Amino acid sequence: MSAVRQSSSHSDILSGSIPATLKRMTVPMIFGMIMLMSFNLVDTFFISLLGTKPLAAVSFTFPVTFTIISLAIGLGIGTSAVIAKALGSKNIEEAKFDAFVSLVLAAVLVAMLAGVGYLLMDPIFTLLGADETTLPYIHEYMNVWFFGAVFLITPMIGNSVLRASGDTKTPSMIMGLGGLINAILDPILIFGLGPIPEMGVQGAAIASVVAWAVGVVVIIYLLAVKKRLLSCSSPTQSTWEAVSKIMKIGLPAAGANMLTPIAMAVMTAIVATYGAQAVAAFGVGSRIESIACLVILALSMTLPPFVSQNYGAGNFARVKEAYTRTLRFVLVWQFAIYIVLLLTAHWVSQAFGNEPEVIEIITLFIYTLPLSYGLQGIIILTNSSFNALHKPMNALILSIVRLFVFYIPCAYIGSHIAGLTGLFVGAAIGNLFTAVSAYMWFRKTLNNMQHERLEVQPS
Repeated sequence: MSAVRQSSSHSDILSGSIPATLKRMTVPMIFGMIMLMSFNLVDTFFISLLGTKPLAAVSFTFPVTFTIISLAIGLGIGTSAVIAKALGSKNIEEAKFDAFVSLVLAAVLVAMLAGVGYLLMDPIFTLLGADETTLPYIHEYMNVWFFGAVFLITPMIGNSVLRASGDTKTPSMIMGLGGLINAILDPILIFGLGPIPEMGVQGAAIASVVAWAVGVVVIIYLLAVKKRLLSCSSPTQSTWEAVSKIMKIGLPAAGANMLTPIAMAVMTAIVATYGAQAVAAFGVGSRIESIACLVILALSMTLPPFVSQNYGAGNFARVKEAYTRTLRFVLVWQFAIYIVLLLTAHWVSQAFGNEPEVIEIITLFIYTLPLSYGLQGIIILTNSSFNALHKPMNALILSIVRLFVFYIPCAYIGSHIAGLTGLFVGAAIGNLFTAVSAYMWFRKTLNNMQHERLEVQPS
C-alpha cells in the first residue's frame, strides 16, 4: 500500500498540476510547523515567566543552537536533493542506500560539533556578550542541550528522506508530536509538579531532549519497518560514493545555513550594546519571525523535492513555473501576515515582555522588520531551489552576499544613524537588495541549465 502511495506521489510531482501538487505537499507541513512553532513560543513564554535574565540567557543560546541545527538542515538539504533526484531518475535502491548513509553521517558530524561547543561554552558565550549574570543560566540550558543534540538530528534527516519521496504528511505529524511533548513537559519541568522539582531553564532543555528522543524512535520505525526506505547496502555505489554525493551538496548547504546563526550572533552582539532588555526583546522577535515565516519554511521543505525530481526527469519548464508561482504567493501571503502583526503588536508585546522597555522594543521589532519577510522568503526559496538543482555553491554565495554584503552592513549602518529603529529598518533594506539579486540570478542559472541540457541531447 505504501509503495502505491509513493508511486502516486512521484507521478504528481512529475506530471500533475503544479499548484495542486505543491499545495498537497505544503499544507501538511504548514500544520506540522504551526504546532511545532506554537509550542516553541509556549517554551519562550514559560521561560519569560522566570524573568528577564533567564529569557536573555536563552536568547544568547539561539546563535549557538542554530549553528548545530543549521548543520542538520544542510545535511537534510543534501539528503533530500540526492534522494529526490535518484527517485526522479527511477534509481530506487540507490535512494534507499543514500537515506541510510545520510542518517549515520549526520549523527557523527553533529556529535562532533556538539562536543566542541560543550568544551568551548564559556569563550563562545562571552564573545556573544553574555556576562556573569547570564552565564549560569546558559550553562543550565546548554549542558543538557549539547548532550541531546544527536537526538535532534535523526528526526530531521529522516523527515528529509520522507519529503524527498513526496510524503510531507508524515513529517508534519512527527514535528507536531515532538512539539506537543515539549509543550506538555515545559511547565512541569520548569516550575515543578508534585515530586518533580523546579528546574528552571534546565527543565526547558530536558523537555526538548525528551521530545527529540521520542522522535528518533518513531522515525527509525517508519523508515526501516513501515515504509522500507532504508537499505544498508547498494549494488551500484559504495559508501564513500554515497557520502560524497550527500556532502557535495550538504556541506555547502550546511555552511550557508551556518552563516545565519553567525549573522544572528553579530546582530545579537550589536543589540547587546543596548542592554539585556534589548537582547531579551530581540530573542522574542526571533521566535515571532519563526511563526510569521512558517509558510516560507514549509515551502522551503516542499519546493526542493519538487524541483529535484523534475530536474532529474529533465522537466525544466515545471521547475521554472513552480518557482515563479511560489514566489508570487509568498509576497502576497507575507504582506497579509505583516498586517496581522501590526494589528496585534500591542497584545503580542504584552504577552512576551515583562518590563516596559522589553515591551517597547518588541513592538518596534514588529513594526519594522516583518515588512521584509516576503523578500526574505524569495531569498530562502531561491537558496533552497539552488540546492535542489545541485548548485550548492550558488546557494552558499547567495547566503554570503545576503548576510555579509547587505543584511549586517545595512543593519549596522542603520543602528549608527537611528539606534535600534535604524538597525531593524537597515536589516529590512538588506533583504530587499538580496531578494532582487537572488531572483535574477536563479532565472539566469535555470535558463543556462536548460540550454545546456538541450545541447547535449541527440537531435
